[in-house]
Amino acid sequence: MKNKTSFIDALNYRRSVRLYDENKEINTEIVKKCIQQATLAPTSSNMQLWEFHHITSSKKLRKLTEECLGQSAAKTAKQLVVVVVRKDLWKKRAKANASHLINTFGNKPKSDYSSKEKFALNYYQKLIPFIYFDFLGIFGCLKYGFSWVTGLFKPSYRQLRNSDMRVVAHKSAGLAAQTFMLSMAAENYDTCPMEGSDTLRIKKTLNLPLRSEINMVISCGIRKPEGVYGERFRIPFNEIYKQW
Repeated sequence: MKNKTSFIDALNYRRSVRLYDENKEINTEIVKKCIQQATLAPTSSNMQLWEFHHITSSKKLRKLTEECLGQSAAKTAKQLVVVVVRKDLWKKRAKANASHLINTFGNKPKSDYSSKEKFALNYYQKLIPFIYFDFLGIFGCLKYGFSWVTGLFKPSYRQLRNSDMRVVAHKSAGLAAQTFMLSMAAENYDTCPMEGSDTLRIKKTLNLPLRSEINMVISCGIRKPEGVYGERFRIPFNEIYKQW
């Protein structure tokens, strides 16, 4: 039986590996399990505006290696995971959340809901559409201007433009990506989040809609010693830690 890996062990073990041992395979089902665990990551308003494309076929791996600009982290990887932001699915995800709440509260007349239940349901049926809906950027700018005027008198949520919501969706996807990489580290599997890629070609290869966005491509495998570039370096903690 495999010894349980502690969180701090997984955190210390995880490194961005640029070169994998091509003679060592990884278990597809374990990688899939790590992706499932990644979906437990926190996500803004529980909207889960993400998809995870698990690349295992040799043909797709070769194609994506080209689209990752031939990086050694992609070229020697046994599998790839592409984290995709699907902000275009906000209506579907909001509806799913609302349906979950109705099932939780019981399918009853709205007049029978408690104030807390009404608030939760209105959040997905009214507030989320207000925040996410936009038309050619016009409505987003109007919402943004209104929030700044309101903010002159009291604290106000200001991230209401289409570009702001794009950042929110990518932050959530990034949290899931990190959760995936730590889950892989707990299995003694290695990963590398790769930025350099032709995202337009990747979307075409994966048959993704134009409005989707690639958050990152993560290579997976088992490291070679030379695949880790030296000791981990971090800026001194007292330079980045501020207590108030």
